[in-house]
Amino acid sequence: MFNLGMPELILILVIALVVFGPGKLPEIGRAIGKGIGEFKNAMSVQEKEPQQITPANTERKV
Repeated sequence: MFNLGMPELILILVIALVVFGPGKLPEIGRAIGKGIGEFKNAMSVQEKEPQQITPANTERKV
């Protein structure tokens, strides 16, 4: 998708280290990991239980 190689990833990590500092990086990584996990969980639940469209849900309220 973004076609990032190893040099680009290293540059991004160095910039993140400079901006956030070494103490905050584990917290940021943990928060991003939890967010991705919650997103995947929500997507799998939605795939298992798709919303049913009923005529009552599709009526336009004027």
